[in-house]
Order: sequence, then structure tokens, then C-alpha cells
Amino acid sequence: MKAMILAAGEGTRLYPLTFSLPKPLAPLVNLPVMEHIILHLKQHGVDEIVVNISHIPEYLESHFNDGSVLGIKINYSYESELLGTAGGVKNVEELFLDEDTFMVIGGDDMSDINISEIINFHKEKKAIATIGLSYAKDTSQYGVVVTDENGFIQEFQEKPKKELAKSNWVNNGIYIFDRSILKLIPHKGKFYDFGSQLFPKLLEEKLPFCGFKTEGYWRDIGNIYQYYMCNSDCLTKKINVNMPGKEISPGIWVEDEVTIHETAEIIPPVLIGKKSVIGKNALIIGPTSIGKFCLVEDGARVEQSIMWAYSHLKPHALLKKSIIGHECIINGALIETALGSRMNGVFKDYFNNERMIPKHLSVKQKMIIE
Repeated sequence: MKAMILAAGEGTRLYPLTFSLPKPLAPLVNLPVMEHIILHLKQHGVDEIVVNISHIPEYLESHFNDGSVLGIKINYSYESELLGTAGGVKNVEELFLDEDTFMVIGGDDMSDINISEIINFHKEKKAIATIGLSYAKDTSQYGVVVTDENGFIQEFQEKPKKELAKSNWVNNGIYIFDRSILKLIPHKGKFYDFGSQLFPKLLEEKLPFCGFKTEGYWRDIGNIYQYYMCNSDCLTKKINVNMPGKEISPGIWVEDEVTIHETAEIIPPVLIGKKSVIGKNALIIGPTSIGKFCLVEDGARVEQSIMWAYSHLKPHALLKKSIIGHECIINGALIETALGSRMNGVFKDYFNNERMIPKHLSVKQKMIIE
């Protein structure tokens, strides 16, 4: 089966973390978001995907290449001007013309939902399109979907207040399509949207259009809060994802060549990335993920935070309920409930002169927090 991952947006809701990094490469428990999505698709029979790209596309292509490392074929569709969700699919329609059924999924939708159940339901109903639905107590941030008793969609509500919502089932961004859907998306190379254009058209023409109520974890990680919470959910096993490294004790994962001083204290759940160093009397309190080549010096403390790769906490610095990007240096400061973009870091003395800093990090983006 073939699928498309929608990943062409600039990720503005994740600024400043995505100023110079495509959102699909943002790390969740030290693996790119899109890697988690690809591995999930593979579990449900997807063997080839196409990804639409726009924002810093070369980084995404150079990271995933042709997909062979992950055991899947990856194609790329570059959009110099954004074509919208449906327009992006129309732009690569040739890839799907030999498929009776194909899938489209959002590049910032993390889930462990049983996609095979949605596909089977779609085929059973002989639908032209089927949307995966997730239950939400608060509907005010989501597109609400109203179905009849047989699962056919009757109505949409866009982010209704809780008291006005006609349903608690919301669009989770997993779409299964019959290839005939491609004929309903006009004008290849033009902007066209699923939610505001194609889906209303399906209702207007009374075509077989379904919603399938799913179980399992789902979270749209498009903004900073949702990204932070999803990383915590991965660590606390609220979602079933691949964790890198080895679990050395319950809830503590370490990747290769990690150094942890015998006096350091680690309270799970915690993930520590490759070649990172945790110093004397350091304290790490989960849920926390620390990227590769990070340094937490003597007496420093990291609590319920996300540290991207190559970052550095100097002695007695405190990082609490915060996210810091690549190459941050925290010089003895107290950082609580904060967000830091990419900042300067110097690690040659600590990692045997092996720096390995990504080439795309520009000097203009670097700062130091004192």
C-alpha cells in the first residue's frame, strides 16, 4: 500500500525550534517525528510513501534519503508554493493511479492507532473517503465530525465550543481514499484543501464518505505545548513508540557510549542520547529526554525537560519544564518553563575532539544564556 505524508508546512507553530529545522525532523525521544510516523505506517502494510516538502527540503531529503535504512521507499514532492492538503496529493497523483486504495496522513499527527481497522472499514463501506476519528473531551481546538449510526459523515463543525459541539469525535488526520477521489481534486498545481473544499464537496454530492471511530493514542503536535506533552507521553508509555538505546533499569533508556557519574541521580522516565555525559551529583528528573552529545555538568539539574542534541548545562544550572534546541549553553542559570532556540555550544574538550555539529547551524542563530 502507498501513503502520503503531508510535511510541506513551515512549522510556524513550533517556532523558534523550527526556524532552521523542518518540523518532521523535530526529535521526539531523540528520533525525528517523521521516523515515528513512517515506522507506524510500515506496521500496517505501507511499503512506499511520498512526502511533500517545502521548508528547508534538503535537510529532510538528506536525512531520510530513499528510505532504505527504514525499509521503505520514499519519494519527495517539492512545492515552491504550498498547494494545500488536497492540492499536494493531486500533484503526485501518478503515484496512486495503480492503487485501489491509498492513505494520506499529517506529518505532525502522532498515534499508535490501528490503521488497518480504518482501511478494512473503508473497504467494507465501499467509501470514496474515510476519516479516522478520535474522541476529545474538549472539541474547541479540533474539527468535529458528525456521523450516522452506520459511520457515514453527516456534518462538520470547525472548532466548536464544548457546549455547542454535536459530537466528541474529531478528525485525527488519517485519511483513506479510493483512487477515484483524485478526479474530484481540480487543477493540478493549484491550491486545494481537504477540510474547506474537498470534504464539503463530498457531502454536497452525497458521495459515500465515512468516519471511523478509533481507539488508541493520537496527538497533533503542531504547537509547542502539544510537542512537549507528546514527548512526555512517549517516555511514560502512553503511546507505543520505538525507544532508542537500551533500558538499563525500569524507565531509564541510554544510547551508545553514555557516561553517567556514579553520584548522579536519575529519576525515571529518562532517555539519555548517544555520547552524552552526566556529571557528578547531577540530578535528572523525568519525564526528560536528553539528546546526543549533551553535557550535564556537576551539580546541574534537568527536570521534566527536553534537551536537543549538542546542548550543555554548566555546573549547578537548572533546567525545569523547558525545551532547549540544538547547541544550547546554560551557564549556571535557572531556566523554568521556557523555550530556547538553537544556541552556541563547544564540546571538543568533552567528546575526544569529535564535534559533529550539523552544518546547517548558522552563527547568527547562536546565543548563550548566562
